[in-house]
This record gives sequence, C-alpha cells and structure tokens, in this order.
Amino acid sequence: MSTYKKAYIAGGCFWGMEELFRTQPGIIDTEVGYIGGENDHPTYRNHPGHAEGIELTYDPNLTSFKKILDYFYRIHNPTTIDRQGNDKGSSYRSAIFFQNEEEKLEAEEVIKIVNASKKWDGEIVTTLEPYSTFWAAEPEHQDYLLKNPNGYTCHFERFKESFV
Repeated sequence: MSTYKKAYIAGGCFWGMEELFRTQPGIIDTEVGYIGGENDHPTYRNHPGHAEGIELTYDPNLTSFKKILDYFYRIHNPTTIDRQGNDKGSSYRSAIFFQNEEEKLEAEEVIKIVNASKKWDGEIVTTLEPYSTFWAAEPEHQDYLLKNPNGYTCHFERFKESFV
C-alpha cells in the first residue's frame, strides 16, 4: 500500500507550475487538470468556474504539504485576483484545494507567514476551497513544457529562500 499523498493547487497556467514542481524533492508525479468548477468532464475550451490546477503526488517522508505551499508561494504571484502574467480570468486564480481540516489550517498558517514576510507587494488573495473532483486535462497539456521547451510560462522562482 502506497504512503504517497496528493495536494491540489492552482496558481495560473498549469504548464508552468507543473514544470517547476516536477523537480522538487519528494514530488513523485504531477498532473495538470481542472478543479473547482461547474461542469463534469471539463475541457480546455469548456471549464466554467474551474481553475487550471495541478495534482501533486508526493512522498510525505521527503516533503510536506507546508513545504509544497511554501514553494507554491515562491513561483506565482498570489496577490493578483484571477490573473497570472498575461492570463486573466477565474481559470488563473490562486487557490488551494484542501482535502481536510488539517490541510486547511496549514494553508491558513502558511498564508499568514507569507503575508507577514512582506515580500509580496499586497496581501495574499489565494482562495481556500474544499477539494472537489480533479479532472485531468487533455494529453497535449500534460508535460507541456517538456514537449515544448520554448512554450509560454509566467512561472519562475521569485524567491530562493523559504517562507516557512
């Protein structure tokens, strides 16, 4: 039986987040998709209310939910509502999809730490949303930046040092 866990986050275009998370210690697998929206079986062209999210499978012996959130806050701008880079709309919101009360409390704690750091201009606007079904994106969106190394991304490490 696997001891791996999953985390669900959204912070703009899913391609860039996937590319950066795939190399983080303890991350076993990444999958991009849609979460938090109105329709079943969403697609790239039809995902009302869904965020472009990422499912991270991780080994809790090598990393933690808090460390994942720490990195999340270093690679996207969590102070812009429904926007990352040139991408605008609720699909590109900053969101954490918590699976239980422990994850919700840890997310709230990390948000307080990041806000207190004053490293970002403005307050964190990340939404905390209860986990809903994660729908995997189409195959052409999986591992997109591996397949298209010069593809668009607005994600990069803005801060090298950890918040937590």
